Amino acid sequence: MRDRGTPVGREAARFPRLPIVLALSAAALLSAAGPARAVDIPDYQAALDVVRSADVHDAVCRFLGTPLPQGGSETMVAVPDKPDPCEGLPAFTLKDPLAVNEVAPGFVAGTAQPVPTEAVRLSHLVSTLDVTVNDRTATVLLAPTDGGGWHLAGVRDGDGDAAYAGRATLGTLVFTEPQIRGWYQLQLTTVEPLNDQAREGLDGRSAVSLAEYQQLVKARYADKLPGSEYDTRGMSSGYGTEDRAAGPASRTPLLAGGSIAALALAGGALVLARLRRARRGRGEA
Repeated sequence: MRDRGTPVGREAARFPRLPIVLALSAAALLSAAGPARAVDIPDYQAALDVVRSADVHDAVCRFLGTPLPQGGSETMVAVPDKPDPCEGLPAFTLKDPLAVNEVAPGFVAGTAQPVPTEAVRLSHLVSTLDVTVNDRTATVLLAPTDGGGWHLAGVRDGDGDAAYAGRATLGTLVFTEPQIRGWYQLQLTTVEPLNDQAREGLDGRSAVSLAEYQQLVKARYADKLPGSEYDTRGMSSGYGTEDRAAGPASRTPLLAGGSIAALALAGGALVLARLRRARRGRGEA
């Protein structure tokens, strides 16, 4: 609400300052949370238990023990089912999971205030290896489980997501705009790009206000949110909570080729489907 210069009472005068109050409160929360926990992770101990479990360790071994498939991103090969999937591989452990935050639908639609607590939401968790194994790195993806807790959604080649997520510092928040693979750092209400895609997303600027960033993403995606014609035609860029094209999750481990290499386990089909939809939404092959 803008101050039009007319006299107002004490109660009315409080409302124009509401976004500022929310922003300052969010900043205090970010500062208190610490570098690795800029947004509090619900059921964090459950997430730790998952990444430290024998099942997840074996899943990563299967991933690392299978050569990356040759061919395009749609190439799929079955992962051999060995009695001991970790046989012959160097020892490794998984690091503590990190939050991957993404721009929130309400913020994109323009219905949410341009403040940190409204601009982003927790998407999923990622955990990477403490060492490289056979010159490869891998990222474990954890998805929230209905009713609470976390479960293994998949294993992807590389560690880029965790590298960006880990750049959150005291008083800052890191988030992604997954449709363009852009990564940003948010400090109070200033958005700064962390990679080339994000710089392109800010039209080459080194920083913008959160309100300005909201206008940019609103122009890009407001007509592509769930329920829009773009979404109902199956071209959604990743804001939907469900994927209509994805059938029941297969429990047979599969390895997807190309830049989105991932081991799809129970529940992992949704992760792969979202990644593929994001590529189609940008017109990529």
